[in-house]
Amino acid sequence: MKTGIILFFLLLLSIQPIAAQKICNTYSYSQSILTHQPQIREKVLAVENFMANHAGRFTQEQQKMQSGIITIPVVVHVIYHTQEEKISEAKVYEQIKKLNECFRRQNADTVKTPDRFKPLAADCEIEFKLAISDSRRRGTDGITYHYTPIREWEANDEMKFATSMGVDAWDTKSYLNIWVCNLGSVAGYSSVLGGPENVDGVVIDYTAFGKNPNSGITNLGKTAVHEIGHWLGLKHLWGDEHCGDDGIDDTPRQAGYNVGCPSGIRISCNNGPNGDMYMNYMDFTNDACMNMFTQGQKARMLSLFESGGIRQSLLLSKGLDKPLIAESPAPDNDPKWLEVKIFPNPASSTITIDLSYDIRWIGKNIKIFNIQGQLVKNVIVSSRIQEIDISHLQPGMYFLAAKKDDGESMRQRFIKL
Repeated sequence: MKTGIILFFLLLLSIQPIAAQKICNTYSYSQSILTHQPQIREKVLAVENFMANHAGRFTQEQQKMQSGIITIPVVVHVIYHTQEEKISEAKVYEQIKKLNECFRRQNADTVKTPDRFKPLAADCEIEFKLAISDSRRRGTDGITYHYTPIREWEANDEMKFATSMGVDAWDTKSYLNIWVCNLGSVAGYSSVLGGPENVDGVVIDYTAFGKNPNSGITNLGKTAVHEIGHWLGLKHLWGDEHCGDDGIDDTPRQAGYNVGCPSGIRISCNNGPNGDMYMNYMDFTNDACMNMFTQGQKARMLSLFESGGIRQSLLLSKGLDKPLIAESPAPDNDPKWLEVKIFPNPASSTITIDLSYDIRWIGKNIKIFNIQGQLVKNVIVSSRIQEIDISHLQPGMYFLAAKKDDGESMRQRFIKL
């Protein structure tokens, strides 16, 4: 019994650090997708087999013979509810710079890679660049901004659709789509290789995107490095199970994730003498302690760009070509206010309700009650700026009430003169 209690507390201590930080949700997301869409399992397995077969033949000598760098066109969709979530263009540029430094092994902290793992460290020869042409060949800076009435998103892809107050993906065969939004307790997640094309890309919480001085864990922009690693076929080092397999020979097996900023040799799963590769971008350690991909991880990622690979179409993208139409699409305008507004109040003949902050009110039923609680009028919302005729009402105080599908209620009062 005493031994069991000690083990319980050791387990509790081991999970506390991860509970205190935002984490990668890719594995849980992928399991949910495969559960709810079993028809894609065959394609997902085919992609996995393709990587295993092609990366295995992609020897170090072949890597040396590769000519040129793979450059991936990127579009960043910033979806915000508050101004704090509306990250700056400078932060987007900063994040792209960090991606390139990490994937090209040009980050200053590569000097921290332990000597025992330095021979395995790789320049992945993959770079990222914000698109200059959108899907219609119009000029773009590769960044879109969209206000949303959604205060917090779940890792369920709803932010990837305009119909759910998010943003539709640009052609996923031609662009890496990155959605930046408020993900709550999740740092980020990646789509499933072989999954639905219209949700392909990565989602990053706005606090984990770029440098964030308020976080000592995901403060250097490496959450995006980790999630794009998933997007390019990499698994977590522990294969998402105890002593699991990530499918790569030169990453040692390890018992599970590491957190914080470990040091020294940490042995698990008989992976001596070198121990866990906790400084790898595909572990859960702090940004300041991640500094390498391996040659095997590089081979797996690059295999996706070979003939028949699921990312090969990116090599034919027009996203980095000179636009054919110089005019950029008009940016979305922020609503004037983020709540229901009613005016004039008092009013004699007509009131106007401004619902522009949340178009989900369109189609909903507004009920008007008198001060005795009697229903005196029903109105179906047909536009963001809704006018309501009240000329037939008796003078006095009235109440508006309505409710959206998400449970948010509208309660306003007005005075009829």
